Amino acid sequence: MEKKLFAVLSLADEEAEEKAFYFANNGWDALLLLEEWGTDEEHDRHIGRIRAIARRVDVPLYVSGGIRRAEDVKKYLYAGAEKAVLDMGDPVNEELLPEVSSRFGREKLAVWYRQETQGTGAAGEEIQEAGENRKSGRESLREAAKLASEAVWGAQGAEPAALPAILEDAGIPVLALADFASPEDCARALREEQVSGIAGGMLTDAACPVQELKQAWQEAGIPVSVLRPAFSFSQLKKNSDGMVPVIVQDDRTLEVLMLAYMDEEAYNHTLRTGRMTYHSRSRDELWVKGDTSGHYQYVRSLTLDCDLDTILARVIQVGAACHTGSYSCFFQECARKEGIKSRNPHQVFEDVYRVILDRKAHPKEGSYTNYLFDKGIDKILKKVGEEASEIIIAAKNPDPEEIKYEMADFLYHAMVLMAEKGVTWEDITEELAKR
Repeated sequence: MEKKLFAVLSLADEEAEEKAFYFANNGWDALLLLEEWGTDEEHDRHIGRIRAIARRVDVPLYVSGGIRRAEDVKKYLYAGAEKAVLDMGDPVNEELLPEVSSRFGREKLAVWYRQETQGTGAAGEEIQEAGENRKSGRESLREAAKLASEAVWGAQGAEPAALPAILEDAGIPVLALADFASPEDCARALREEQVSGIAGGMLTDAACPVQELKQAWQEAGIPVSVLRPAFSFSQLKKNSDGMVPVIVQDDRTLEVLMLAYMDEEAYNHTLRTGRMTYHSRSRDELWVKGDTSGHYQYVRSLTLDCDLDTILARVIQVGAACHTGSYSCFFQECARKEGIKSRNPHQVFEDVYRVILDRKAHPKEGSYTNYLFDKGIDKILKKVGEEASEIIIAAKNPDPEEIKYEMADFLYHAMVLMAEKGVTWEDITEELAKR
C-alpha cells in the first residue's frame, strides 16, 4: 500500500483554494478539508469551495465536519470529495453511517475517531483508554470498519507514539493525524502496515521539504509516491553541449508551451523536487522555472522519445510559460493552410461552445441559438428532451449514420443548456475524469 501525506485545510480559510493548489503540487498526496458547521448559507459556501478546489487539484480530497444528514454526504461527493469522513464522536454521524454506507458505498466513506473524545456510548468513548471503555471503543471501530473503507485517528495534540494501540483494532487502513515533530516520527508511523497516510505536526507547514523527505523515505523502503525515473541521465543521448532538449506541454490541454534544455543537475533536481528545472544556456546556470516569476511548472510526467535524446514533459503550468507574458511561447504564426477545420474533438467542442457563448453575449438577428436563449430555459429543456428522444428512435435504425446526426443535434442543444447554466466543457471533463 502506497502511503499518502495529507495536508489539512479549513474550508473557512479564504485562502484555502490557493493553499490546496500549493500543497497538491509540492509533494502532499491528498487533502483533508475540514468544515465547521454553521448556517446553511455557510455550508453552501463551503461546498462551493470544495468544488473550486476539486477543479484546481488532482489529488484525493477527504472532507469532514459538515455532515448532519445523508444529503450532506452526497453534496461532498458531488463537489469532488473522494471520501466523506464521518466523525464517530458525533452521535448524528454515528447514526447516519449505516444509511450512507448503503446508499453511497463503503469505499466513499471514512470514519474519524478522535483521541480526546470522552463520554458514554460507543461513539463517545476514548479508544486509547484501558478497561471497559477501550473494549467498547474497539467494538465501535470494528463495527464501523464494516461500513467504511478507512479510519482517521487522532487530532492535533495526539502523540504519534499512541498510534499502534488503535492499529490492533482497526481492520481497515488508518490515516494518522498527530503532532509529528520530526521526519523520524513520520517515518515510524509510515512503517506501520495499516497506516494509509499521515497528517499534522510538521506536515502542516508549507515550507516542509516534503519532496526531499519522500525521496529519502522511498530509498529507505517506505512506499511513498515519488518521481521514479526509468532512465538515469547517463543513459540519455546528449547534444554537443551535454544537454537534452525538453518539450513542455500543458497536462490538461496538451498545448505545447516551450522548449528548454536539461543537464544532469537540472534533470535530477526536477525528479527530486517535482518542479521543472532547466539549464539556462544564456546564464550558464541552473534554472528553476518560476523561482523569479512565480510561474512554476509542476511535473506530471516525463517521457522520452525513441532515441532517448528528447524529453516530453507534461506539466501543470502556473501563470504564463513565456517570458513575454504569453501562456505559450508558440504564439507567432508563421504559416497556415486556409480553409482547414480542426478535427480535434476537444477543440471542436470548445469552438462550438465559444460560438454559442458569443451568440448569448452578442445576439445576432435570425440566429437559432438566440431564438433558444430568448425563449428561455423551458424551451431549451424541451429541445434537449426532444433530441434525446430522436437518438433513441435513431438507434432502432440499422444505419448508424442516423445516430451520428441525432447525437450532433443533441450535443448542440446540450451546449446551449450548458451556456445558459454556466457549465463549461472543462467542468464536464473534470467530472468524467473523477469517475
